[in-house]
Amino acid sequence: MDMIPIAPRCRVIIDNDWAGDPDGLVALAHHAVSPANRIVAVTSSLTNPMFGPAAGMAQRGSELASSLLRVLSLADVAGVDSGPDTTFTGKPRRNAAAQAIVEAAATGGDLPLFLVCAGPLTNVADALLLDPGVASALTLAWVGGAARNEEEYNYFTDPAAADFVFGNPRLAIWQFPAETYRQVVASVAELDHAFRNAGPAGRWLWEHFNSLDVPDFIRFGPLWCLGDSAPLAVTGLDGVPSTYVETSAGPARRTYTSVDSRLIVADLAVRLATPG
Repeated sequence: MDMIPIAPRCRVIIDNDWAGDPDGLVALAHHAVSPANRIVAVTSSLTNPMFGPAAGMAQRGSELASSLLRVLSLADVAGVDSGPDTTFTGKPRRNAAAQAIVEAAATGGDLPLFLVCAGPLTNVADALLLDPGVASALTLAWVGGAARNEEEYNYFTDPAAADFVFGNPRLAIWQFPAETYRQVVASVAELDHAFRNAGPAGRWLWEHFNSLDVPDFIRFGPLWCLGDSAPLAVTGLDGVPSTYVETSAGPARRTYTSVDSRLIVADLAVRLATPG
C-alpha cells in the first residue's frame, strides 16, 4: 500500500559546510527524501579552522554532498557547487556557489523558495552582493547565531558575512539560533539503529558517521545533535508545532524558539527506510 500522497510546499536551495560536522549531510538526506520540498540547488561553503586548513575544504564538502545525492538517485539535482575557502571580503566575487544561488533565485516558480543555510553565511553574502535581487526572491532559513552572547560556530566562522546578510533590509530571515537547533537531538543508539536498517542512503550515512577522523581526546556521549535539521520543521514538515518570535513583519524576520525534535528525527528514520 502506498503512503498518503503529500503535496510539495516549497523549493529549497541548501547551503552547508558539508566537510564539517556530519549532521549537515543528515539534513541534506532528509530534505532529499521529503516529498514536501523540492531541491533546486545545493552549494558548499568553507569550514571552520577547527577542521584543519581551509584550502580545498569547500570542494571536499561538495564531493561528499555529491556522493550522497548519487546514492539517493536525485536526477533533478545537477550537482553541488563550491564556494571559496576564504571568508567574505565585502567585494563582489563570482564563484560557482554564489552563481548557483543567483540562478536558482531568478528561476521563479509557483512554490515559495527557501535558502536553507546551516553553516557560515559566506555563499549567501556573496550571492546577495553579486545580485541584490536575490533578497526579494527567497526566505533565508539559517541555522546559526545565538540569543545569548556566545561564540556560536556558524556565526563566528564568518561574522562579516553574517553581519552583511542580516543588514540587508529586503531579506526575509527565519533564524534557528543555537538555543533552538540544539534541541534537535537523537541518541547514538537510535541513529545507529535507524541508519543500519535504512536503505542505501542510511548505510552511506552510517559509514560516514563511523569513519569520522577525530582527535584522540574527543569522547562521544550518548546523544548526537542534529541541529542542521532544524529547518526541516518548516520546509520538509509543517511549522505548526514550532514556536517563534517575529521581530519584523516586512520583510519577515523570525527567531524560532522551539522545534519538535521527536517529529524531525522520527520522520527522518521512516523516510530513509521507505523505498522510493
